[in-house]
Amino acid sequence: MKQLLALAAVAMLAACGPTALAQDSQAGAVLTLAAADKDLPTILVYKTSTCGCCSGWVEHLREAGFSVDARDVAGGNPELMRIKVDAGVPGQMAACHTALVDGYVVEGHVSADHIKQLVVDRPSVAGIAVPGMPVGSPGMEGPNAQPYRVLSWDSNGELAVFAEVDPR
Repeated sequence: MKQLLALAAVAMLAACGPTALAQDSQAGAVLTLAAADKDLPTILVYKTSTCGCCSGWVEHLREAGFSVDARDVAGGNPELMRIKVDAGVPGQMAACHTALVDGYVVEGHVSADHIKQLVVDRPSVAGIAVPGMPVGSPGMEGPNAQPYRVLSWDSNGELAVFAEVDPR
């Protein structure tokens, strides 16, 4: 079963393959840093350099006031999968990037508002995730957006619905 989940995660990560990425200007980066909310924790994001939707999600977080330390993993998808396993991300929660914030794991295209809710409310969970890459989630904007769920998991691997989102 674990091998099947790992294969599904690798296939999903492959969908986040090479794209032409726009480079932030130095002025834009300075403005983004200046706009970071001093009361919000820094989010450490692990992603691949070729994933455009991951870059879109990082920009979404910065626009919401988070300071983001985005790191492109040198080893590509195999190294990213190791990071997910080390962080305790359940296989069925896997998405294209993994983030660590204030003692929690955030997997996939979770909105900045839900991350803010997580760090303010401090629920007894290990992390939250938007599994896969649903159209309409932050970084995956586009036509034909569909409702999706933000799921949580605890230290025992028990899953629960953290939020339901309808981006239409």
